[in-house]
Amino acid sequence: MRLDKFLKISRIIKRRSVAKEVADKGRIQINGTLAKSSSSVKVGDILKIQFGNRILEVAVKELHESTKKEDAAKMYELLSETRVDNFE
Repeated sequence: MRLDKFLKISRIIKRRSVAKEVADKGRIQINGTLAKSSSSVKVGDILKIQFGNRILEVAVKELHESTKKEDAAKMYELLSETRVDNFE
């Protein structure tokens, strides 16, 4: 499954266009490798996503073509959520 589609269906990011933009700006890694929106996501992959001053690290648990809101959280497991404070 494409990375941008996984992020939308799992509801980590609400819109696919936003997921594509975040990925194409180099803010997402799959298993430590920089990912594009078209990168393939498999069960067991570790995603590291940077949202402004937050970094989410999630493990991919399930892949579905579509899902209900209640089932979306079952698609991934939150490993860590880190705040990054940029003091310069």
